[in-house]
Amino acid sequence: MHAMNPPDVSPYQRIGGDAAIRKLVDRFYERMDKLPEAYAARKIHPADLTESGNKLFDFLSGWLGGPQRYVEKHGHPMLRRRHFPYAIGPEERDQWLLCMQLALDETVADEPLRTTLFAQFVQLGEHLRNCGANAHACEPEAART
Repeated sequence: MHAMNPPDVSPYQRIGGDAAIRKLVDRFYERMDKLPEAYAARKIHPADLTESGNKLFDFLSGWLGGPQRYVEKHGHPMLRRRHFPYAIGPEERDQWLLCMQLALDETVADEPLRTTLFAQFVQLGEHLRNCGANAHACEPEAART
């Protein structure tokens, strides 16, 4: 770790706290809403992205080591379970990641942090994938039991 980034500094602090996370989330959803290449990812979101943005902001705050807003408001994230009603295959995952990569590139100046965060987002995106090769079938859990 660089001397400027002691090990006890969380990603939340490194990214710049609430203001930086809000900027990242806003840019992410702006990209998703405007890019034709993100159509498959966009169509599984509600028409109004406000609540999605607020939930992602709350989640990222805690995920990055800051205030646990999501847990306080909604309980444990249970990301796979909460996303299971939506068909998320490689196309949706890759489009979500494209928007996140662009948002990170535009809002996070700390290149090592940006690289680390994107690698973690890739893992997260794969974790949420529930369609396609080596994934659970694209149907609700109740339908499979």
